[in-house]
Amino acid sequence: MQIFTTPNSQFPTPDSPFPTPQSIMSVTPKSDINWQPLASPQADANPAPNFFGELVQETLALTRRLFIQLQRRPSTLVAGIIQPVMWLVLFGALFQNAPKGLFGSTTNYGQFLAAGVIVFTAFAGALNAGLPVMFDREFGFLNRLLVAPLASRFSIVFASAIFIISQSLLQAAVIVAAAGFIGAGLPDATGLCAIALIVFLLALGVTAISLGLAFALPGHIELIAVIFVTNLPLLFASTALAPLSFMPQWLQVVATLNPLSYAIEPIRYLYLHSTWELNSVVMQAPWGDVTFGGALLVLFGFAVVALLSIQPQLRRTLA
Repeated sequence: MQIFTTPNSQFPTPDSPFPTPQSIMSVTPKSDINWQPLASPQADANPAPNFFGELVQETLALTRRLFIQLQRRPSTLVAGIIQPVMWLVLFGALFQNAPKGLFGSTTNYGQFLAAGVIVFTAFAGALNAGLPVMFDREFGFLNRLLVAPLASRFSIVFASAIFIISQSLLQAAVIVAAAGFIGAGLPDATGLCAIALIVFLLALGVTAISLGLAFALPGHIELIAVIFVTNLPLLFASTALAPLSFMPQWLQVVATLNPLSYAIEPIRYLYLHSTWELNSVVMQAPWGDVTFGGALLVLFGFAVVALLSIQPQLRRTLA
């Protein structure tokens, strides 16, 4: 029996169970899938409408993490409060019989020392700001944050800065209260606000430098070495423990280049004078007089320069 097939047939015949190429091309497939656009034009027009809100939420969450760590291990904060109070008591007793006029117009060395202790405590705390970030790097937690879907990775830096500055302001408040208790007195409300502003500017600049070092140095050993090398030399090369006129000429030049002196002298002026203005002379440097407002401008410039100097390193690390 012969089988006749039609070469141009578009459909399979009973004798031809396999479809021809023409039939495959001619049949239009049907699908029940309802294809929809992946993104609407409205969504593409504003891809990040809540960027600021998400940044604030991330920063607050990371800041809360740091405060939880402090709550679980409060020894750092306790030591940071006890040590400066001991300085006030011990150094005040050590120099209580100092010759009159050695420390300016006051005979109370505790009153003279209070400004130096406040500033150095804020400086030392801000200088340690990079250690938590460094430990997060070494334990791998920072890598988890960098791969997380954060709105901005700069929230890591913002959280550390908020934590350290808050801690510095708390320590400064305790020291001011302790200084008033031992007889150094208390500035007025405006003076206390000025002290808070000075501590904020100094802590902001030093925190920025410490965070930059935390991302640049290879490990916490190197960061601790930098802290040890710069901590006490900057203290003794400032007006924290002695007036500028008591120093040799070369040390006076070094002290006037030290940003700590521009934070110490305005606070000291608040303790030694009941009235003050922005044009009040707070320090007689070898190159000229420094006013209260001029010292604030120097601290503001120091903070701005510190923040700008770490931007390239942060962008390379957090990119």
